[in-house]
Amino acid sequence: MNTNYLESAIKQFEYYKTLGEKTFAQVPDGACFWQFNEDSNSIATIVKHLSGNMMSRWTDFLTSDGEKEWRNRESEFENDIATKEEMLNRWNAGWGVFLEALRSLSDNDLEKVVYIRNQGHTVLEAINRQLAHYPYHIGQIVFIGKMSADTWTSLSIPKGSSGSYNADKFSKPKERGHFTDEYLPHVNKDRNHEND
Repeated sequence: MNTNYLESAIKQFEYYKTLGEKTFAQVPDGACFWQFNEDSNSIATIVKHLSGNMMSRWTDFLTSDGEKEWRNRESEFENDIATKEEMLNRWNAGWGVFLEALRSLSDNDLEKVVYIRNQGHTVLEAINRQLAHYPYHIGQIVFIGKMSADTWTSLSIPKGSSGSYNADKFSKPKERGHFTDEYLPHVNKDRNHEND
């Protein structure tokens, strides 16, 4: 199969990773541990869950069930991370395992079957499952961050700027590209030079 699916999916995930990190940079440290109520999760708890999921799903991705015996999912929802630094370490550890696994795949792997709790998924389906799951939680992080920040810099087109943004886009010739290219120029630039 000749596809740029993997490249596109990786860019998509990196974009959402960046949204989380831009949120962390805007919120006071203490806001990372705030919960609206007992049934809600703090930013740090969501990070803990994402990291736990990534470590479990993407360690030995092609050869073992994605729900590892050593994972304790229930503990991921205990609000017990003590510092923003610890939270960021969890975040980076999870993303490191996940992105390394994705980058190790080839198009030939997409139709292979992997299991999550004994349910078979093609690799493509497993990636799509997380492409819905991870942005869902990152949206929660951004929402909490927006409520917690003293001042907020928009992570997308700011309110009131849609007209000028569209005018700028339509003033340029049509081109083929991934929408993340403008949001992640450093990531995409680095990738383009990997094989130099």
